[in-house]
Amino acid sequence: MLNRQQAPDFKQVSTINFIQPQHKQLDNGVPVYIVYSGEQDLVRIEFLFNNVNWNLEKPLQAIAVSAMLNNGTSKRSSKEIAEQIDFYGAFFQTEYAQDQSTVTLYSLNKHLASVLPIVKNVLSDSQFPQHELDLYIQNQKQKLQVNLQKNDILSRKEFAHSLFGNTAYGVDIQAKHYDELKREDLVDYFKAAYTPNNCTIIVSGKFDEESLNLLNQQFGNNWASSDAVVNKFTFEDSNKQYVYKERPEAIQSAIRIGKIAVNRKHEDFPGLQILNTVLGGYFGSRLMNNIREDKGYTYGIGSGISSLQDAGYLFIATEVGAEVCADALIEIYKEIELLKTELVGEEELTLVKNYMLGSMLGSLENIFSHADKFKNLHFFGLDYDYYDRYINKVKSITAEEIRDLAKKYLTTEEFTEVVVGKK
Repeated sequence: MLNRQQAPDFKQVSTINFIQPQHKQLDNGVPVYIVYSGEQDLVRIEFLFNNVNWNLEKPLQAIAVSAMLNNGTSKRSSKEIAEQIDFYGAFFQTEYAQDQSTVTLYSLNKHLASVLPIVKNVLSDSQFPQHELDLYIQNQKQKLQVNLQKNDILSRKEFAHSLFGNTAYGVDIQAKHYDELKREDLVDYFKAAYTPNNCTIIVSGKFDEESLNLLNQQFGNNWASSDAVVNKFTFEDSNKQYVYKERPEAIQSAIRIGKIAVNRKHEDFPGLQILNTVLGGYFGSRLMNNIREDKGYTYGIGSGISSLQDAGYLFIATEVGAEVCADALIEIYKEIELLKTELVGEEELTLVKNYMLGSMLGSLENIFSHADKFKNLHFFGLDYDYYDRYINKVKSITAEEIRDLAKKYLTTEEFTEVVVGKK
């Protein structure tokens, strides 16, 4: 009979199998990476474009172009684009990130011949109608006004600007930047960035040779290139910065603390992820146990490591009761110092290792997840050996190594500390 008072046995994850992509190329040189699965008649096609020609005087160019990309071409209105995509049961979306802008199509494989021409029309002939731009500006200014009243969003904004300054990673977007948006600037950026020589296509799902030919027919020719310059930024560590935005009526204060660190290309990155997990990277972390469970200062607190193309950064973020903000800061720094001076116990370290390996395995739930793992490698110039090194590091890291990493990277004298609310 099952003894429900005894925890079940568990085994550490031993191996994780990744589905690696096939590398193809369109007639015009656009690289295509296909992560194949023939189980369902569904395919995701991602068109990824590096962000280019950074201009501090026009910080919204890439963002606005991505948001308005499917708002009309010379052949189709925004309504017609949406209706035609919907007719075939497909889904089409755009997304802006600091390094790249992505256009994603989800479609049944059998409808690609009908849907791909619509996507090609959007990627080669978007017009950014003035009436659509006026509506976008109006909506975004209203959204910005609302967001600036939210302590957590304002703290994130101030934190990024303190770390990365007036780059695409940290520029302080204001209402005036929306007022300065011009249709001709969007058209210029579109022609510079959304080109075959700046495009990588990643396909996941059921995608055979016939589907590749359809893709090549649409995107392998009759698509103009450009000589745009891909964004490139450099950053240096700085001394401790304090940013305090007082909100006298605040019930809660938003805290964001951190510094520039390394990105995925650095050999310390896997170990730093383990250190982060111990500190605040999962529900059983030290920050959660102290600030939430023990002190009751917050509903949630966490830390993270973010990897950008030209930088990485680590951060701690939470919202706490305004009356305990100062005490919460003391406890956060206390947990950091403990990691720098004391060894993590064997039981805690084993728990973290099992959690991280299980999370890696659990994140590969479908073919799209495998494609996402490939993206994490490809755009940093890494191969699948990275995941072998990551898994081995999780399995083999010692408490001494974690302490050394804490001393190296949790240098609080270089931290940026942002508080929005009352301190």
